[in-house]
Amino acid sequence: MPLIKLYIPSALLLLVLTCAQVSRSVPVMSKGQLTDSCVTHAQMLLENVTHALTQKTLFSAIDCPEQSVELHMETNTPFVCAPKGSTCSGIATSEFDQDACLTNIGEDLHHYYTFLAAQPDPDRLLAPTVLSLRELMENCFTWSLPTDLEAAADRLSTYDERLRLCKVLKGFQLRSITINRGIAYMASGDHAI
Repeated sequence: MPLIKLYIPSALLLLVLTCAQVSRSVPVMSKGQLTDSCVTHAQMLLENVTHALTQKTLFSAIDCPEQSVELHMETNTPFVCAPKGSTCSGIATSEFDQDACLTNIGEDLHHYYTFLAAQPDPDRLLAPTVLSLRELMENCFTWSLPTDLEAAADRLSTYDERLRLCKVLKGFQLRSITINRGIAYMASGDHAI
């Protein structure tokens, strides 16, 4: 069983890294204006999520690297943002729907922002991740910003909350890779050829 715990996250990461087309980093269009800052904001988000996962204080008494991944399964971002002609899912995609990709990315950002903003964070260890997520949403996906948020508790988190946070952040890291690659693919213009 411990080998399966190690295998699944590694296999998911390998799938994400091998299936997405690597493109140059340029701006993204997100149901609005094309800006150079979108790529930068997306890259900063991935860096901050990755850094948050290294914060031992955030996951005290939990060996986060050994935990499973909790993915947001309400969207189809990996599928709808797959490059035209890719066969990552075993099915060749003949068309790329930019609007569907942008919509799914926005829904993912909304989901993770709502979750992370509500987490107890008295030491402000999640603050850089929440801030970079909000900046990406404000500058590139304004329509996905939540209108009502539950305020984060100003208390220490429980073991179960820290465990879930670890699993969700691991899933968000994988999804952030997909988001970055989707943004780069759309910005490259390859999908319009």
